[in-house]
Amino acid sequence: MASNGVNGAFHDDEEIDYSDIEAKYQVEYDESFDNILVVDGVPIIDKAKLEKLLQKIAKDFSRKGCPIKPDNITVPWNDAAGKSKGYLFMEFSNADDAARALLTMNGHAFDAKHTFLINRFTDFERYLNVDETYHEPAPEEYKAKEHLRAWLGDPQGRDQYATYRGDDVEVHWHGKPSQCEVAYSKPNWTDLYVSWSPMGTFMATLHRQGVRLWGGTSWEPQQRFAHPLVKLIDFSPNEQYVVTWSFDPIVVREGAEQGPQYFSPEDEGNNIAVWDIRTGHLLRTFPSAYAEGGEEKKQMPWPALKWSPDDKFVGRVTPGQQISVYELPGMHLQGKKSIKIEGVVDFEWRPMGDKDREDMEKENKAAANGTPIKSKKAWENMLAYWTPEVQNQPARVTLSSFPSREILRQKNLFNVTECKLYWQNQGDFLCVKVDRHTKTKKSIFCNLEIFRVREKDYPVEIVELKDTVTDFSWEPKGERFALVSSSDPNLGNPGPGITIKTDVSFYQLDRTKGDFKPLKTLPARTSNTVRWSPRGRHVVLATVGSSSKSELEFWDLDFTADETRREGAPWGTGIQHLGTADHYALTDAEWDPSGRYLATSASAWRHTLENGYAIWDFRGQELEKHILDRFKQFLWRPRPPTLLTKEQQRQIRRNLKEYSRVFDEEDAAEESNVSAELIAHRKRLVDEWNAWRVRCKEEVAEERRKSGKKSEPAKEKAVEEKEEIELWIDEVIEQIEEEIVE
Repeated sequence: MASNGVNGAFHDDEEIDYSDIEAKYQVEYDESFDNILVVDGVPIIDKAKLEKLLQKIAKDFSRKGCPIKPDNITVPWNDAAGKSKGYLFMEFSNADDAARALLTMNGHAFDAKHTFLINRFTDFERYLNVDETYHEPAPEEYKAKEHLRAWLGDPQGRDQYATYRGDDVEVHWHGKPSQCEVAYSKPNWTDLYVSWSPMGTFMATLHRQGVRLWGGTSWEPQQRFAHPLVKLIDFSPNEQYVVTWSFDPIVVREGAEQGPQYFSPEDEGNNIAVWDIRTGHLLRTFPSAYAEGGEEKKQMPWPALKWSPDDKFVGRVTPGQQISVYELPGMHLQGKKSIKIEGVVDFEWRPMGDKDREDMEKENKAAANGTPIKSKKAWENMLAYWTPEVQNQPARVTLSSFPSREILRQKNLFNVTECKLYWQNQGDFLCVKVDRHTKTKKSIFCNLEIFRVREKDYPVEIVELKDTVTDFSWEPKGERFALVSSSDPNLGNPGPGITIKTDVSFYQLDRTKGDFKPLKTLPARTSNTVRWSPRGRHVVLATVGSSSKSELEFWDLDFTADETRREGAPWGTGIQHLGTADHYALTDAEWDPSGRYLATSASAWRHTLENGYAIWDFRGQELEKHILDRFKQFLWRPRPPTLLTKEQQRQIRRNLKEYSRVFDEEDAAEESNVSAELIAHRKRLVDEWNAWRVRCKEEVAEERRKSGKKSEPAKEKAVEEKEEIELWIDEVIEQIEEEIVE
């Protein structure tokens, strides 16, 4: 018995009901196992490697936004064998974290031989008690998705281009004058600039929050990458991955959203991010790598990561030390080690040519049919890199296969100031532009070291030049190149109003002798930029970025190709000047994917003088010009490689005259429509004029009548009956037949 202190009354404690208080303050414990995951596909190890394995697994999970400590990982052991059993248990703080880890890491490639397969611990009991009665699932309603390459099906075969002016971005159709129109327009579509993916599937817009990808006929958002304050973007060649860069290091604030699409605390301090376009997942981040000379110069090359042509590898150079190549999609260091190269400055992957793609397709088909091709060596990636002179070692250019890392060819160079690597787009040739200095180091001259990659032992040819080369460009799918050189003393420090004089030279491979011979040199030019048509043959020489000169020269390098072949004309006689044009203060020049049109633009990012763009045909005739204030950017939309086989392309070339006849009829019909519209417009104007005259005469007559004046007597004119005859005369001014030769 106990007293409650009130009126001396006593109550038995056992008779008091505390259930309501206990229910109110009771602490509920989570007794479920939803926060525990079972991870299969783990390497089987002994206890000596346990700590290292747990740290690596915890690091991988944390990097994907699923932090876990090694202490919360349990590894079952096979005591008899003294090794692990190949799976483990993970205990997260709550079920939500476990669910995020399951979604993110299931199917994660831990290394080349092990891939994680993850399940909830509670799933095992559920799988054991599965109801074996079949229940037919309800069919989902089909929702058609827009084709991301629908623009290629345009019945008029038009190309597209994007313009960025002020705050507005527009996508235009480009074709015949009556077919040009705006396909889509959106204000405030981007904060910085826009960029097409290499095959034109996506348009990327950059914002303070990150990058958005757009596509389809209605331009719906397709993917997003949360990289705050992003400044630069680069796609992989096959549009599977994208790289973003920001000058500001990555910062993960407390309470920030976590997951495979977001940065984790381990990414803090880095500037470069690699993303998977299909899933939107973050694959890996890197710090910026600056060129030798110190970070204070901020000379970061872009792209900072360089892709192999098959999207299987991506490489990154650490200046002066090594080249690190990572294997996709896991972004693991290939071979678990970098390529150590003392003094390495730069490297480039060899492009994959059309012939290489055909061979790979044949090999894949043969392997699928069970008859692999054994006679030919399997295609392998190749990279070229160069190292400067170090102590008593000469500078060196090296060709290496990858992933075998076999050294294929090396070339020593002396008295080297700088090197630039230029691959031909089919991977047939590599040109190394070598800037050399004299022994006194007072003057600079240039050599071209050209590797013929498809020939045995990779022979090297040297083209010696006396002047400094300011621009070099290979002809696409060809054996020619063009270069701009200059000996102007003002080349290093051009003052305002000073025009640098240059020479433009064309070279071609002479198959009979196996070396490159000069085709033609154009002296005393002001051109500083060479732009080849994507189809080859046609080239434009432009003066870009000058305030005093802005000339465009259009050239055809196969103008008399047929006569040259038949008559054995002298070397280089097939080059013909097609025309000269001018676009004041142009800053960019770019061919369209068909190689028939050239676009030049003057961007407000560079100056504010007559900003806008113009489009020219391959002969240099201006088709349209737009002067637009605050105009910033012009970009043709790229096209993917053709799906036609070589035989189908040859068939089209053989029947080109038949196709041309159809196109000529369409052109004539369009001209007739344009003429009919023009005649109707003029007739409408004349009718409006006559109606206005009649109305004015009536008003004048009414005013004269009201004022009591006599109206003017009608002037009678003898009207002669006339018969109006329209005579249409067709006159052929010029007719040219061209044969396309590839």
